[in-house]
Amino acid sequence: MRRTLIEVLGESLYTMDWLERRVRYHLDPLQCTGQIFLSVLPSGERLGYTIVRREEATLGLFSTTYVEPEWRRRGVAQALLQRGQEWMRELGLARAATYTAEANTRLHQLYLNNGYALFPSQNGFVKLIKEL
Repeated sequence: MRRTLIEVLGESLYTMDWLERRVRYHLDPLQCTGQIFLSVLPSGERLGYTIVRREEATLGLFSTTYVEPEWRRRGVAQALLQRGQEWMRELGLARAATYTAEANTRLHQLYLNNGYALFPSQNGFVKLIKEL
């Protein structure tokens, strides 16, 4: 999560302690219906990840997605997006969304290419949403 924030916003808005608690939150079924999907080579090298959760009764949220720079534009983000959407469908969620910075045009394009619509949000962020 921290790498995504630094890359997109130029800074991490949160302490490392907060970020670690946030990841643990997504993995604790008593607090959240969430999942972390990793893209990993057989050697164990991590290519990227996405963190998803049920946000509302019918909405799934991509909390964050990150792909290592050397693995970008090779289908990793696309595979993570598809797996996250599959997970949301398995839960019976009707819509998927993510929030990101207005300047994060690469992520906008990934989601737009997958049928998401872009809506202005606030404080320099946009929302991308799709009916599943």
